[in-house]
This record gives sequence, C-alpha cells and structure tokens, in this order.
Amino acid sequence: MNTDAARSLAQKPPKAGGGAPPPARPAQRRKRHVGVALSFLIMVMAPLIVTIWYLFTAAADQYASRVGFSVRSEEIESAQDLLGGISSSLSGSSSKDTDILYAFIQSQDLVQGIDQELDLVEIWSRPEGDPVFAYRPTGDIEDLVAYWQRMVRVFYDSNTGLIELRVHAFRPEEAQRIAEEIVQESTVMINDLSAIARADATAYAREELDTALERLKTAREALTRFRSETRLVDPTANVAGQQGLLNSLETQLASAQIELNLLRDTARESDPRIDQAERRIAVIEDLIDRERQKFSASGGTRPGERDYSSLVGEYERLSVDLQYAEESYIAAQNAYDTARAEAQRKSRYLAVYANPTLPQSARYPQREVISGVVAMFLFLFWASAVMVYYSLRDRR
Repeated sequence: MNTDAARSLAQKPPKAGGGAPPPARPAQRRKRHVGVALSFLIMVMAPLIVTIWYLFTAAADQYASRVGFSVRSEEIESAQDLLGGISSSLSGSSSKDTDILYAFIQSQDLVQGIDQELDLVEIWSRPEGDPVFAYRPTGDIEDLVAYWQRMVRVFYDSNTGLIELRVHAFRPEEAQRIAEEIVQESTVMINDLSAIARADATAYAREELDTALERLKTAREALTRFRSETRLVDPTANVAGQQGLLNSLETQLASAQIELNLLRDTARESDPRIDQAERRIAVIEDLIDRERQKFSASGGTRPGERDYSSLVGEYERLSVDLQYAEESYIAAQNAYDTARAEAQRKSRYLAVYANPTLPQSARYPQREVISGVVAMFLFLFWASAVMVYYSLRDRR
C-alpha cells in the first residue's frame, strides 16, 4: 500500500455496522517513480557501462611476475659443540630482519635504485591510451613511489616470515626483470646487514686488540732503547758474571791470607815472601772493592757509569712491562679471534623459495572483478540515496 492510498483511507470514515474497509486502489505510476528509474540509469547503469567499456577496450593488459623469499639466519656450532653432540647448525627466520626487508621493498631508496637500473618511468608509462592504469610522469619521486605501491604488491606473513611479491608490468619480460632486480637489491641489503652485525660484534674486541698491540710496541721500544743506551742485552747475566768474578776474588783473597799467616808463623819478618803475599792481598782487596762498588748506589767506578742495581731494577721493570704487554696482547688476540668466529658462525641470508616467474598471459587488470565491485558500490550508493529521499519525503 502506497502513501496516497493510506491517506485516502484515513480521510474516509468507516461504514456503519463495522464492516471491512474497501480494498486499496491499484498503484499508479508517479513522477517520483520515473525519477527513481532515471536516477538508477544515471547513477548506476551509465557509470557501470563506461567502466566496463574502458576496462575491456582501453585498459592495457598487465602481466604479473611472482617471487617469494624469506630472511634466514644460520648459526654454525663450534667444534666443541659438535663433540658434545649438539647439532651442527641451527637456522630459522629472523622476524626483525624480515620486517626491515618488508619496509625496504616499499622504500624510496629501492625505487630510486631500480629506476636508475631499469628506467621504471619508461616501463610503466608505455601504454599511452590508458590514462587510468598507466603511469603519467611528473618528475617527482614521490609520485613514482606511490605508483610503485600499486604495481608492486607485497604480501608478508609475520608468523612464518615469508614475503611474496607480485610485480605488475605491461610486458611479461619487464615484470620479471623488475622482480629479479628487487631480489638482487634485497640480497645486497641483507648482506650489508650481516656485514654491519659482524663489524659491531667484533668492534670492541678489535679496539682492545689495537690497544694491546700499541702497548706491546711501546714496551718493546722501551726495552730496545734501554739496551742501546746501556749496551747491555741482559743486565742480569752481567750481574751473574760479576758476582762469579767477585766470588772468585774472595776465594783467592782467603787463600792469600792463609798463605800469609803460614809464612808469618814459619818465616822471619824480613822474609820477602811475606811482603809479596801482603801486596798480593792488597791487590785482591782493591779488586774486590772495585767490583763491589759496581753494585752500590753510588755508581760505577767511571764518571757517568751507572751501578748494576739501578740497571737491573730498570731492566726488570721494562721486562715486567713487556711481559704484561705480551700477555695482554695474547689475551686480546684470543678474544678477537673468538668474537670473529662467533660473528662468522651467525649469519643471515636471503632464501628465495620461488624465483621470479615469466608470466605467459595477462591476468590484470581483473576486469570482471573490478566491474562487479564498481556495480556493487554504485548500487549501494544509489540505494542509499533513494532511501534518504523517501525518508525526507515521509517527514513532510
């Protein structure tokens, strides 16, 4: 029952006796009905016909190349772990690296790099009769990046870490070339990440190794300078030789004193042998005194000559410094080798599980799907407009 019939029934009083109201009159065509039909033709059918005509006559065919890859991290166990029965390698996907790669594929840097290699502007602007789907050069990299988002579709599964690309182009070989270039640039980026990670892992150990090496060089130079100035390779060996000489002189002195005592007991005071023994003892004592002066703090017998005590003390200090520097260098070298081995054991690489394909048929744009979606949205928009019109009309 339409609105006019309802109003006419409301204005007529009911018949006496409580009989049923008369049946409604047949619906008649009104101006609003014609307006609704015309609005359907204008708002739904006309745009849909234009869309279908453009899709099937003017829209250029697009070929899609597919490629799939993931970032894998591998850790090779050491020989000790192998002897202990642990598996030789542990590998898995790295979610953080995959997130970085996902953002890199959609970045301006990648678009610029591939554009310089393949000239994306020329590849994507080739169909001149398709102003909707083809790229229209503006000279701005931002516009090219926005068009890149339309032609390179990225599908990322965060649970498995797999990335799949669908690269569109108007020629099959160009779609494959773009996909191959993306894989190549992604591989370079992952290799750079691995190199940076290895450098960071060994940076501190390398710094310590350089410091220990400089300390070792300084200690060796100081010891070499000491030997050049003193003309002594090992003062401790000279001291041992001087000590042996001193012990020999003291032994000779004791023998000479014994001989002198025996002569005094058996010979006269005027015996020349006594005078000779006394002179011999005096010479030995003088030699012993000179040798002992070399060990005293007053210095050697000649001006500017240093005593053995200070020479041995300085030599021992330099030797201790050199020994400490050598041990520090060995420890730093071991730490650096360990850090480098650990960094080499942990690596990441791009694992391509589906190589870029060469499409054989144009599956895009999906004309039937786009036509259906456009028809659905146009109909929903038209139906909403009609409902709004009738709701406003009923409120009058």
